[in-house]
Amino acid sequence: MLTNARAAGGQRFAITVRLKIALTILITGLLTAAGVIATVVVAFQRFEHETAYDRANVFLGRVVATYDNLFELHDRYPDQLNALLRNLLLFEADTQLYLLDAQGVVLSSTGNATLPAGFKVALAPVRRASQGDQPVMRMPYVMGDDPERMDANAVIAARALSRAVIRPDAPIAGYLYLVTHKQALPSGRLAVFRSAFGPPALAAVAGVVALTTLMAAWIIAAVTRPLRRISAEVARASREGLGAGLSDDAQDLLRVAPAAENFAGLSSQQQRLDEFGQLREGFRAMLTTLRTQWEALRQLDQFRREGVSNLSHDLRSPLTATVACLETLDQRWANGTPQGDHTDDRRLIEMALRNTRNAAQLVRSLGDLAQLDEPEFKLHTERLDLSEVLDDIALRFADRAAQRGVSLCYQHDAKADAPFAEVDIELLERAIANLVDNALRFTPEGGRITLAVSRSHDPGAIAAPSVNVSVTDTGTGIAEKDIPRLFDRLYQSRDSVAPASSEGGKGLGLAIVKRIAELHRGSVAVHSDSGQGTCVTLTLPGIASLA
Repeated sequence: MLTNARAAGGQRFAITVRLKIALTILITGLLTAAGVIATVVVAFQRFEHETAYDRANVFLGRVVATYDNLFELHDRYPDQLNALLRNLLLFEADTQLYLLDAQGVVLSSTGNATLPAGFKVALAPVRRASQGDQPVMRMPYVMGDDPERMDANAVIAARALSRAVIRPDAPIAGYLYLVTHKQALPSGRLAVFRSAFGPPALAAVAGVVALTTLMAAWIIAAVTRPLRRISAEVARASREGLGAGLSDDAQDLLRVAPAAENFAGLSSQQQRLDEFGQLREGFRAMLTTLRTQWEALRQLDQFRREGVSNLSHDLRSPLTATVACLETLDQRWANGTPQGDHTDDRRLIEMALRNTRNAAQLVRSLGDLAQLDEPEFKLHTERLDLSEVLDDIALRFADRAAQRGVSLCYQHDAKADAPFAEVDIELLERAIANLVDNALRFTPEGGRITLAVSRSHDPGAIAAPSVNVSVTDTGTGIAEKDIPRLFDRLYQSRDSVAPASSEGGKGLGLAIVKRIAELHRGSVAVHSDSGQGTCVTLTLPGIASLA
């Protein structure tokens, strides 16, 4: 019970394919949105850095072009230099100017923080930034030290300075160093984002989200709808069995389902379908095959039960009669029957022998049929003229037909081509003999039995014409309701018309005939009108000639 409860709980919380696809699309969308936002933020930040770097380079270029004696001013008037630098930054908010010597030591500063004596900044970024005015060495931006805030992420710009001497190759005396501070988020970047993502942009984003959601829902429904139908049919077949009636959806599926033999290889139309379409078509063919096989198994089981019942009855009757005859003889002989006329004894013995032979024939027929059903059974074929076979069979049954007052003849068309076929002579003779014996059994006195063989004529056929062997009688015929099951094993008509076969009326003769025809890659058919007679036709593959 606990196991069942756990299983039920597991099924209750099971995630369906539709939910999995929806979650996958949702997570993918969220990750994509996060990636887009991160990309926009990084791009915006890079744009901000590049803009600040370009403005700083332009600003430093103007300052250096205007004031080429900054070191002399620092040596003579340091306070006035600081005031000058502050005045230069009146229109450049969030920036600071520094005068550095050649080793990166801060000589003058516009910042409010008091720097210790000998404070240095990293010189490598300063040197890279000082090359920003050279087009060949142009770079997007340079990050360096902020002496006032010690922020390594500050965008910097620099210009190399030399002392005012009349020498073209004067060494670098220091650098004019500009640091751009980050703007505070509430007043700067947040405002930019708010202006960028205003109501129109938000409406556009909401529209895109709604459209993609609808498309995702449509895709999920289109993808999972065939899977849901297939899983529903599988669950129904598992719950109710293959023998249960089909639902409307399944009937619609099976109505256009391909034949079972097309399941192994999809048709050209199926190959144009997507994977789910091919799966649906494959399931249709598989379900058709399973239900066909289930119906065949159900019929076989019904035949088995009926056959066992009939076989039990048919074996019990002759055996019971045989036992009764033998017991009667035993009692007579035990009582010392006087010598004299033994006519009654002989009649009992003949009855016992006849019943024993019938039972033995029935058992022998069952064994022969089982042997014919073996997968390893092989025919011993030879090419011959079927007209000779029919002529021999007609001679074999001539005396028996004459005793019954029935005319038996082989009808041969001398002008027709010889009906050659490649057959197992022993099995073919037995099949035709069964048909003739069956016709003799149910043809009244004065009737007629005709054996005939012909070749079918199909002008469009590529292979050799097939050969049709027919046994026609003018007997009592077969009821129409019995014809569909005439070749079923151990099936017998319980009406007064005719049993289904010649094997003592036990429902095996025509079953053996059908199996022999199948082994020869042929078929057998029956045409009969009750009270008018019966025609059984055995169709076999023909050959052109003995050559």
